[in-house]
Amino acid sequence: MLIDSHCHLDYFKDVEFADVLARARAAGVGEMVSIGTSLEQSRRILALVENEPGLWCSVGIHPQHAHEEPVPEPEVLAAMTDHPKVIGLGESGLDYFYETAPHDVQQAGFRAHIRAARLAGVPLAIHARNADDDIASILAEERDAGGPFDFLLHCFSSGRALAEAAIAMGGYVSFSGILTFPKSTELREIARDMPPDRILVETDAPYLAPATHRGKRNEPAWVAHTAAKLAEVRGLSPEELAALTTANFRRLYPKAVAR
Repeated sequence: MLIDSHCHLDYFKDVEFADVLARARAAGVGEMVSIGTSLEQSRRILALVENEPGLWCSVGIHPQHAHEEPVPEPEVLAAMTDHPKVIGLGESGLDYFYETAPHDVQQAGFRAHIRAARLAGVPLAIHARNADDDIASILAEERDAGGPFDFLLHCFSSGRALAEAAIAMGGYVSFSGILTFPKSTELREIARDMPPDRILVETDAPYLAPATHRGKRNEPAWVAHTAAKLAEVRGLSPEELAALTTANFRRLYPKAVAR
């Protein structure tokens, strides 16, 4: 079984939702995590997954939306994870590519999510774009000031230094369809070299369809293409890679148990 550790199921219309889930399960994708990008949207996705076996969600404010509402106190964010279907926080982090929110506002939100993850005892899914140095610095500062916390760098496409810094701090790295792109040679080398117990796979659907479906809307079924490429670069069979990433997911997300 494969697990799509990061997708946005609320982007699929009601009439498509059942078909998207059916195609994912037919492709061997048994579980999916739908990710929060704002507080209101986080509440909506909880309602979407609440009665669906194998579906989970997170709550959080994407850095591109960090300026749209006041930064919540960590205790407020932590309390939103009380529901058994809410297995993590995020996505939060820093995005210096689109520049939709001021850097200081993004950084304050990122720190609040880190502190909430520590309070709640759940992992934080981190969005990092064009901000490697600040991501690494804030992770280290927050760990040194308040203690360890669980996190993963989702849809990893940053440099080797950030990946290695994250691993050294106990983090995980998740790979998306970007891994399959012809020009992603450096990313595949990073994926090859990561410790086997720290890697996950995802789609980030509906974005970033793998190379075999480039230009189309991505969906969770296609995490199988990313998994196949990751298995290839690491010299594993698809079955070995599926077992490995599923075990890693269970370790990172202990709340994700069958109900």
